[in-house]
Amino acid sequence: MFRILVVILGLALVHSLPMVSAAQAENQFRAGAATSNITPPLGGSIVGGFLPIPSKHVHDELHARCLVLDDGETTIALVVCDLLGIHRKISDEARRLIEERVGISPEHVLISATHTHSAVSAIGDRFEVDQKPNNYQQFVASRIADGVQRAHNLLRPAEFGFTTVDVPEHVFNRRWFMKEGTVPLNPFGEIDQVKMNPPGGSDNLVKPSGPTDPTISILSFREVDGDPISVMATYSLHYVGGVGSGHISADYFGMFCDKLTHLLDAAEQDTPFVPIMANGTSGDINNINFTKPRGRKSAYEQMRYVAHDVAEKVSQALADVQYKSEITLGAKYREPVIPTRQVSPGKLAWAQSLLEEPEPESNRANLPRIYAQRTLNMSKQPKEEPIPIQAFRIGDVSIGTMPCEIFCEIGLEYRARTPRKPGFMISLNHGYYGYLPTPKQHALGGYETWLGTNRLEVDASVILLDNLIEMTEELAGEKSSE
Repeated sequence: MFRILVVILGLALVHSLPMVSAAQAENQFRAGAATSNITPPLGGSIVGGFLPIPSKHVHDELHARCLVLDDGETTIALVVCDLLGIHRKISDEARRLIEERVGISPEHVLISATHTHSAVSAIGDRFEVDQKPNNYQQFVASRIADGVQRAHNLLRPAEFGFTTVDVPEHVFNRRWFMKEGTVPLNPFGEIDQVKMNPPGGSDNLVKPSGPTDPTISILSFREVDGDPISVMATYSLHYVGGVGSGHISADYFGMFCDKLTHLLDAAEQDTPFVPIMANGTSGDINNINFTKPRGRKSAYEQMRYVAHDVAEKVSQALADVQYKSEITLGAKYREPVIPTRQVSPGKLAWAQSLLEEPEPESNRANLPRIYAQRTLNMSKQPKEEPIPIQAFRIGDVSIGTMPCEIFCEIGLEYRARTPRKPGFMISLNHGYYGYLPTPKQHALGGYETWLGTNRLEVDASVILLDNLIEMTEELAGEKSSE
């Protein structure tokens, strides 16, 4: 009898083991990554300058780079697109498709743009809230959903590590104080206190109006056997530029990804490695050292130099990353209602009067006329808009997002104030609402504060950042990595 009882207990124990393993597997941290090609047909208008130009050649393909993470209870998707920006309609449609296909909540999906200045527009009419998406916008939304679905298909047990590296030599504040009387009139006939992109090496330069952020934040995901799944880096560098005329290009963001894949010896993996470079808070930051005269370089020369150097430094930083497999995730989403900039009767009369004049025959950008049209467009926008913002937690790391070209100071403040450290921000998530300066920078004027370039009220950055900090505080109270 005793022997029979022992056998029965033994068989019961054996049969219970697979169930324990399955339960453990359900709560195991997993990651999957994939890319979708979002290169448009040739002929569409490349945006980034004051005057769009038709695309004539594809130098390198544009992609939506997709990363899906799952801790057994929460699933999030992080998507970065090689685009100047996206209209909110694209994000809404892509997130609807993602939820329909793989069940990820729209509030758990990040969709941002790199801000390459050599892509066909996916913004459409930035001042029209209820615009109908055009063919390219519909294509981009569908391809984002494809990429997330494929990344979800590839979810497998993973480990996560985080690190940073400072690379100050490529980032420069582009807004400068200049000697009295040397700042030219702006398009509205007014004098700003600062100038964007002043003459390089000019004796009239005094000092930059703000700081830079040299820190690259690096999220690294690998399989349990060590093969890399994805590395997502975020750097506060606007873009580099210097492309061929009419060329479509992902800018340094794409070149960085190609170089990092080579450096990590990951090009021949059966399941492709997916590197990602997101845009941090670079609204007032670019790659031009204004203390020196600008020399001429061949197309793509500077872009390749920056991309390869940044990839080298990220690769070196990855060598010391400590990985964990017990990772939990969190996400918060809000849409605070923010007042928009209102056009004064005087400004509106100026714009209407200027646009009634015959259009100049010159092909050069006529800034007063361009901003008169933008002023007219802004007079038709709603007096307030719900602005989508998100906060994510990956283990102990916090990420904040806003749908604007965020000034560097805001990103630095987020990093200092977030209760869950380390933390960093990503720009241009879920839409395009123009530049986001601080109130202090607004008072100085300059390109990023002009009507038509800037859409939200002067204190918008304060309201949005306070909301974002509240969201990260909520996430900080949740259980993180063991």
